[in-house]
Amino acid sequence: METTLDSIRDIRLYQPLHGYRFSLDALLLYSFVTPTHVRKIADLGAGSGVVGLLLAKKYPKSEVTLIELQESLFKLAQKNIELNGLKDRVSAIQKDIRTLAGARAPSAPYDLVVSNPPFRRPLTGRLSHEEEKAVARHEIKLKQSELLSAASSLLRAKGRLCLVYLPERLPELVEELRHCRLEPKRMRLVHSKKQGEAKMLLIEAVKDGRPGLKIEPPCFVYNDDGAYTAEMLELLGARPPALLG
Repeated sequence: METTLDSIRDIRLYQPLHGYRFSLDALLLYSFVTPTHVRKIADLGAGSGVVGLLLAKKYPKSEVTLIELQESLFKLAQKNIELNGLKDRVSAIQKDIRTLAGARAPSAPYDLVVSNPPFRRPLTGRLSHEEEKAVARHEIKLKQSELLSAASSLLRAKGRLCLVYLPERLPELVEELRHCRLEPKRMRLVHSKKQGEAKMLLIEAVKDGRPGLKIEPPCFVYNDDGAYTAEMLELLGARPPALLG
């Protein structure tokens, strides 16, 4: 596999040159995570590890588990853990997330689960020719219900799940979250520009939480002139935007 070595914020990352590469979605998810203290984090469908590694830096006392099905991305995640000097706190597991759905909670359940999941239904949107991209973006090997059930199984009571998802699928997402004992508590819509409709949503749910949803101010990626907004420039840090997948 041909790879590139890229930098984003305070981590370095090997990722495929032609396969699935992280995008702005991953950085928006990372920035949406706001708890003050987190002890154990799981990243479901971690890819090459970008979100989990960024969160490991954000919470220096946490332990992070990267869970990835595809062998090529799993191996890159292992490599990236070592590259960033995080072997003492971050581990990678090659596992089918579906096997976690409905399973007995682990002996040390997680405080936080994050996922940038395959949120497009099969045969909707532009299906990537490369299998690696297709599996990462479309519900080919993981359904919404299976992902949310797995997250619920991993979380302790009052633990949090943070997702990036499609706005048009919000009604079914909320229904399935509640079915899995995950109560939506916080949401933010992401727009390309102020005049456009929302392209993504960020949502946080709490296991066995009480009803009550907070809608945060919208996030805008670009100014009217096409340049990144100040918020996006701060999020990207010193990384050239052209390197985003």
